[in-house]
Amino acid sequence: MFASPPPSALRHPPRVPRPTPVPRVDGAALPLPGPGAATEDFWAEVARRGTPVVGPDPLGDPAHRGVTFLWRGGPGTRAVQAVPNKLADPHDPRATLMERVPDTDVWHVTLRLGADWQGTYDLLVDEGGGPASGSPEYAAWLRTRRRADPFNSRTLPRRWGGEPLHWAALPQAPAQDAWSLPCPAGERGTLSAHAVPSARLGGTRRTWLYTPAGADAVVAGPANGGGATLPGSGRGAALPGSGLPLLVLLDGEHWGPVLGVAGLLDGLIAAGLVPPMAALLPDSVDADTRWAELTCSPEYLAFLTEDLIPWAAERLPLTTDPARTVIAGQSLGGLTAAWAALAAPHRFGNVLAQSGSFWWPNGPDAEWLTRTIASAPRRPVRFRLSFGRQEWVALPAARRLRTALAEAGYEDAGYHEFNGGHDYLCWRSELAAGLPELVPGPVASEPVASEPVASGGEARAAEAANAGLPGAAAHARTAPGAAL
Repeated sequence: MFASPPPSALRHPPRVPRPTPVPRVDGAALPLPGPGAATEDFWAEVARRGTPVVGPDPLGDPAHRGVTFLWRGGPGTRAVQAVPNKLADPHDPRATLMERVPDTDVWHVTLRLGADWQGTYDLLVDEGGGPASGSPEYAAWLRTRRRADPFNSRTLPRRWGGEPLHWAALPQAPAQDAWSLPCPAGERGTLSAHAVPSARLGGTRRTWLYTPAGADAVVAGPANGGGATLPGSGRGAALPGSGLPLLVLLDGEHWGPVLGVAGLLDGLIAAGLVPPMAALLPDSVDADTRWAELTCSPEYLAFLTEDLIPWAAERLPLTTDPARTVIAGQSLGGLTAAWAALAAPHRFGNVLAQSGSFWWPNGPDAEWLTRTIASAPRRPVRFRLSFGRQEWVALPAARRLRTALAEAGYEDAGYHEFNGGHDYLCWRSELAAGLPELVPGPVASEPVASEPVASGGEARAAEAANAGLPGAAAHARTAPGAAL
């Protein structure tokens, strides 16, 4: 065993105020009506453009944009707060409270954001009946006053259910294109739900199994030898002697039936970016179970390695090669993915983690996994880690983890900072980008032509974009196209 984790601790991250001011600016990204003016034409223009409204940077920097969030208030509206993921401190609503154009129904706030930002957001509307503004109870009460943005049709399902989240992406944000890659109907895989018996957890655990198209044709063949070929035009995909590559993706109840990760895998496989691969998506059940199991639990690791994967291997010709097995997770799932690979490198050779909770535990043993890595021999594990530059709680711990990995000899560990928060919208992009890096398909493994070096103006713009954001990465990432 890699190391025994500390006893369970507080079941919440450290409550640290945002260390840098919310990047709020005066004005708006479109002309506002004057005090007391009629607003029908204004709202018609908002409906035409959609929200949030994006305009040039108020300070004239091409690497930034002015992003205006809007709400059409009523007679009883007392306050409105825009809450983009990790751009606002949920315990300090004043920073992103909207202003009202006097004697109108127009409420607005404008943030100055890097042109590569993307994120989900909430609108919280105080229409009376709650505690007094500024009282100790007000911030918590206001967080219960969520309202849909009527001018934004772009939504993402909310974790643990409830009304969906709206989202926005600025022009240089990583594209979500991989989630809509085409795949012929006959070459699509299947996602099926199962109750997997578990002696380690007791009872059964609901798990979704993604089976790539054509896998049934080789089930009767040798699971770890023979190199059978999957049918399908253009897939180019021979099963190597070690069987189907495997992805274990934690928080499966959200990624599988809700976010539709099967469609992502279908598209990546059809495009040749990853080989035909299987995926196991275990349910994290509820918040309490998740905290108990996704905090480096030896029992949960035993469930993955001794119950879940052997169960799947009875149904599919899975690889036994850790170099072709990926364990992936986000937040606490990212922490557990990293720990599981280090504790069981014979089973998991690749870690794909976004916004891992490497601050854990919240208490005297903080950042336990980072300290354990620093004092243990290097394991044969490859990391691909990414974090949001707006995650002011997780990011300092992430950077210390990166340093610990480098000093421990993990010279091939990948680390990336994106301009976003603790957000499934960003994690979708990172999951799609990370899988081809760790388990490349025939297209992803081919040499890629170098892109033209950015012009001096573009390079300076990227530097400015990073310099103007808290915890900016050393490079800007651009892509074509466009709580949790």
